Amino acid sequence: MPEGNAVRPCNLHIVKTLKLTEEMIHLADRGEADREDNGCGILYGVLRDSAYKLKKLAEAEKQNHIRKGWWARKDDEADP
Repeated sequence: MPEGNAVRPCNLHIVKTLKLTEEMIHLADRGEADREDNGCGILYGVLRDSAYKLKKLAEAEKQNHIRKGWWARKDDEADP
C-alpha cells in the first residue's frame, strides 16, 4: 500500500495501459491513412482491434479498483 499521495503501482500500470491503447489507436489510424497495400490494412486493423480490446479490459479493471476504493482521483492524472 503506497504512503501519502503516492499512486498505487497497480493503478499506474492501468493508466500506462490506457495511454498505450490510445497510442495504438492513433498509430492504426495513421497507418491506415498511409497504407499502400492490403497487408498493411490487415496489420493496422488488427492493431486497432487489439487496442480496443485492451482498452475495454483496462477500463473494466479501473472500475474494479474504483469499486474497491483503491482508485483515487489523482490516479487519473498520474504521469507514467
